[in-house]
Amino acid sequence: MSIGHTLLGLLESGPRHGYDLKRAFDEKFGHDRPLHYGQVYSTMSRLLKNGLVVVDGIEAGGGPERKRYAITDAGITDVQQWLATPEKPEPYLQSTLYTKVVLALLTHRDAADVLDTQRSEHLRSMRILTDRKRRGDLADQLICDHALFHLEADLRWLELTAARLDKLREAVAR
Repeated sequence: MSIGHTLLGLLESGPRHGYDLKRAFDEKFGHDRPLHYGQVYSTMSRLLKNGLVVVDGIEAGGGPERKRYAITDAGITDVQQWLATPEKPEPYLQSTLYTKVVLALLTHRDAADVLDTQRSEHLRSMRILTDRKRRGDLADQLICDHALFHLEADLRWLELTAARLDKLREAVAR
């Protein structure tokens, strides 16, 4: 996820302080990985330097000065370009799981155990996500669906690999 573009997008609704940006980010996107304040302010500093935001006002308070940031026209254009650019699909051609299966075979360990253990972990994660999806709002349901679909694809791969384990063992032995 591009934190800079996400913060810029949040600024399109109007100027905000760094604290407000962090809170909005965490509410919409950071359920599992909230932003650190330092990350917000370092990102805003970079966006300011690149002319994508301006300081719209500074308020003095009991602590440090609070800067209010506003998006510039260049920032709006940058967000638009980012939104219009498709994300590159991640084909997982360097899968750690595949590496573990092959190494188990190469070292004469039980690769079926590796697959079974991973299947159990995937199913556990799916139960947790399904429960979270039931209790969550629409945004949480959508992000859980995204994760569940990926886990389902992994499970299909685990089953396929288990069914081909003898052939893989032969191929690896060559």
